Amino acid sequence: MKAWEENIRKVVPYVPGEQPQEKDIIKLNTNENPYPPSPKVYEAHRNLEVDRFALYPDPAASRLVKGLEKYYGLQEGQVFVGVGSDDVLALAFLTFFNSDKPVLFPDVTYSFYPVWADVYRIPYECPPLDDNFCIRPEDYKRENGGIVIANPNAPTSLALERDVVEEIVAANPDVIVIVDEAYVDFGGETALPLLERYDNLLVVRTYSKSRSMAGMRIGFAMGNPELIKAMTDVKESINSYTMTMESIEVGAASLEDEDYFQEKLSKVIATRERAKDELRKREFTVLDSSTNFLFARPNQAEAQWLFEELKKEKIFVRHFTGERIKDYLRISVGTDQQMDCLLQAIDRILG
Repeated sequence: MKAWEENIRKVVPYVPGEQPQEKDIIKLNTNENPYPPSPKVYEAHRNLEVDRFALYPDPAASRLVKGLEKYYGLQEGQVFVGVGSDDVLALAFLTFFNSDKPVLFPDVTYSFYPVWADVYRIPYECPPLDDNFCIRPEDYKRENGGIVIANPNAPTSLALERDVVEEIVAANPDVIVIVDEAYVDFGGETALPLLERYDNLLVVRTYSKSRSMAGMRIGFAMGNPELIKAMTDVKESINSYTMTMESIEVGAASLEDEDYFQEKLSKVIATRERAKDELRKREFTVLDSSTNFLFARPNQAEAQWLFEELKKEKIFVRHFTGERIKDYLRISVGTDQQMDCLLQAIDRILG
């Protein structure tokens, strides 16, 4: 080993879902929304003054922040925005988890959490989900340096009721509890009403799923102004200009079309429920989902094998190798036509 190699910070990185480049792919592996953004997003994009791209964007992303405060009924200073919820969560880890006590998050959850903990040298422990892939609140009522809960959870698709989340937050008044609500619009129960009662709660959301804007990289956190200021101070110590002019404008525009937003949510949910029923008819074990994906175990074949066979059919789903979930596939909800193609491919493969 060269001497300089001893000073390199080495971690095992997060592995995102595959992004195939060939055409005619049915892509059901990264939980993207199958429908386009609101027409108001198209309009805002057309009206962008490209000449202004020569200037730095507003470091406070004021138009977007004010739009989010209004949309969610929050006070000034309660919203933080970043480059996707991954950026927001990474900054939250860096800002709030600085003790020598372990941060707690489940053993089966968003696989970026342990990566951030490792890269920032944050100690952590992973209480196991129960046999039904559910959080046990009692596991989070011990000394810790912070808590992170994805609700609904990924990749399991299951959601906790708000009173269970509150039980965990209330039991941990001395640390920050982060609730990652990337999928909550698809049927989960948000923790936002708890912000009025708990100053240690941070709720994180993204535009990548329900708002059909994964490519714009817009995420945000909501909490009491002290938490938001702390995150802002850390962000501005690293990079003041995180949000582009483009993402600020189209992100704000998306909030102005509630009818379109609710219509597309309803379509995804209806397709999800139909696909869940169809997979169960094919002897899959499918968890009840509050997300835009299904967590399904094929009982007639190994999940890894079916994953590879579907790729041969140009249908991409997600398979994880973790011991507890290696028998499952995570299947993003596409259009009705895409889900029909998936089901037909499964019928051909399993014969």
